[in-house]
Amino acid sequence: MHIHILGICGTFMGGLAVLAKEAGHRVTGCDANVYPPMSTQLEAQGIALIQGFGPEQVALNPDLYVIGNVVSRGNPLIEEIMNRGLPYVSGPQWMGEHILRNKWVLAVAGTHGKTTTSAMLAWILEDAGYAPGFLIGGVPMNFGISARLSGKGVDSDFFVIEADEYDTAFFDKRSKFVHYHAKTAILNNLEYDHADIFPDLGAIETQFHHLVRTVPGIGKVVFNADEAALDRVIKRGCWSERESFGAAEGADWALTEYDDGSFDVLFKGEKSGTVRWELTGKHNRSNALAAIAAARHVGVPIAQAAESLARFVSVKRRMEVRGVVNGVTVYDDFAHHPTAIATTVGGLRQKLRAQGKAGRILAVLEPRSNTMKLGAMKEALPGSLKDADLVFGFGSEKALGWSLAQALSPMGGVASAYEEIDAMVQAIVKQAQPGDHIVVMSNGGFGGVHGKLLEALAQ
Repeated sequence: MHIHILGICGTFMGGLAVLAKEAGHRVTGCDANVYPPMSTQLEAQGIALIQGFGPEQVALNPDLYVIGNVVSRGNPLIEEIMNRGLPYVSGPQWMGEHILRNKWVLAVAGTHGKTTTSAMLAWILEDAGYAPGFLIGGVPMNFGISARLSGKGVDSDFFVIEADEYDTAFFDKRSKFVHYHAKTAILNNLEYDHADIFPDLGAIETQFHHLVRTVPGIGKVVFNADEAALDRVIKRGCWSERESFGAAEGADWALTEYDDGSFDVLFKGEKSGTVRWELTGKHNRSNALAAIAAARHVGVPIAQAAESLARFVSVKRRMEVRGVVNGVTVYDDFAHHPTAIATTVGGLRQKLRAQGKAGRILAVLEPRSNTMKLGAMKEALPGSLKDADLVFGFGSEKALGWSLAQALSPMGGVASAYEEIDAMVQAIVKQAQPGDHIVVMSNGGFGGVHGKLLEALAQ
């Protein structure tokens, strides 16, 4: 089959393209922004890319057009496709029908931690010899790729997928994850997000319940017992086996934490394994519990899964060390929601305390997600940054629609806001001292600020 993918350079659609090519399909695609690194990754797979959405692309005469959710009505190519009555389908639906059919799908959903938890779960299964396929919204460093059909030379029955609640396509406003038909579903957490498509938390809870409805009776729902929103979702009806994790009384999965970041895994109150690793933060320990529980559902013993996590290397852009110059460490992190910002900074603070280190944390933030741009979370920013010693924010009032300086003002002299990256870099470097930790947080490229910081620090 020849498929032509509209919006091919997005993380999900790019991964879909790689999987389709691996499955033997002819794949071409187009996007408004065809540039590295996604363009080079796709071209290395022999996937031809076209810049823009010109209607002349129908001359490619593919068997099917696969539509990404960045494409909307008025797009010249989709208008031509519709006017001619040509066949098209959404990316998630194509994924469900052509890649995931007949697979044991392990889907990881939640407002936060989807990418890291998916990477943990895929690694546990890989280490146990299951050779799973996966599609993850980042690059797990244990694998070096974000998507594959299965392990080399193996037709695995198992597939791990990051299950996003964002809408499917302009013609399908259900969340992507309803198309995956998971047999094992992780519900990591649930907060208000995606203010551009969801009016309130209740609307997102409804979508999560749609996911629960798709899990078969022989399947399992693994959910966070500490989340009131998920409790409401489960109480709306669950027809599968379920297991809970967290600190709440009665949770099936819990942990005992030690000062060095390691922890014992408790299942039904009994110690069943120990995780010894370098990762920091309560959120990562919670992610690990969920991954261990899901792996157990497909037959991986708890102690074995815990031992596998000792060799887990996190995902790119999740507290990834980009360099150390003159005793100053620069990190790159994907955090962009206040809760994720708080757990990232708080996790590093806990690690420094456990190691007896007194280094300062300099938080560098670019609020660029749709939810942040709509101002839905701006009041929560000061509280999310309380563990930082200094805060540097980047974003113009014109781009955001609200004043970042004003939003950060409750922090007083600890925080400052900038509209030019170079000016912010100079301010950060002026403040930086040996032993400091600069944590750069954004869900975009942030103008290459990481490299600029390292270069300026070296000078």
